[in-house]
Amino acid sequence: MTDLARYLDNTGRADRISGGERMIPVRTPKGDFRVWTKRVGNNPRLKVLLLHGGPGVTHEYLITFDGFLPQEGIEYYYYDQLGSHYSDQPEEPELWEVDRFVDEVEQVRVALGLDRHDFVLYGHSWGGVLALEYAVAHQEHLKGLVVSNMMASTPAYNAYAQNVLMPRMDQDALAEIKRMEVEGRTDDPRYQTLLLEHHYVFHVCRLPLEEWPEPATRSFAHINPAIYVPLQGPSELGASGKLLHWDRGPALPDIDVPTLVMGAEHDTMDPTHLRWMAEQLPRGRYHHCPDGSHLALVDDAETYFAGLVGFLRELEAR
Repeated sequence: MTDLARYLDNTGRADRISGGERMIPVRTPKGDFRVWTKRVGNNPRLKVLLLHGGPGVTHEYLITFDGFLPQEGIEYYYYDQLGSHYSDQPEEPELWEVDRFVDEVEQVRVALGLDRHDFVLYGHSWGGVLALEYAVAHQEHLKGLVVSNMMASTPAYNAYAQNVLMPRMDQDALAEIKRMEVEGRTDDPRYQTLLLEHHYVFHVCRLPLEEWPEPATRSFAHINPAIYVPLQGPSELGASGKLLHWDRGPALPDIDVPTLVMGAEHDTMDPTHLRWMAEQLPRGRYHHCPDGSHLALVDDAETYFAGLVGFLRELEAR
């Protein structure tokens, strides 16, 4: 049985190996709130803060980490960003801005006592956006950076979806998906069914739906649309919200910390662009998952974590 399989057989394992949960207060322009964190392991030389995707999803789909990092002696922190399921969920639309989330990450870093001697920031999908933005603002606090399954440019991401992914789809299904988006029917169960059958199983998680890990389905069920829709937009085939014009490609040469960019052959994110990102970063490298998709940490887990653990081991040795 693989480490991942052992994890999937027992999703409560984190409660027994973790150092415990903690609600961290964060200050915002709309008052003080709390965000949920959970430490796993104990390593004074290496501490990884995990930024989940979405925005507005949860840490739950990242629990796959429990099958790979504890036996390597790597300390890491689960963390639900403000508005996500385990944290406070204020009804304050003004809070759902990239800069405000970056400030939140900085407050969490300070509260957890992380610094440039031990602090590695990991971001998956939307978490990769947040990790890049944090590095631009606060790279002096980082020992290392991991950007997983996230391009550095929303326009490039949208172009890849339009020019590469959509032409490969069943065109009748694509037409119906687009029609439902125009009609504002993205909350219709039919819309989700079409996406699952014609997009998700090819580019989000390349497993039969009945084999999707329960923590992943739970995480997606807990998504907060009040955050997701304003930033990402209602469509699942590209971004159209506040992130529409987001582009940190020009800033990559200025991020001078060891950085691992992770991508996958079947991802919604263009692996060629991800390789380019690693080349632009002064201390960047790229790790590719040939059998993976957006959730390569699930559907190509052995390859994914081999690359991640190797990078973290090198950082620890420095």
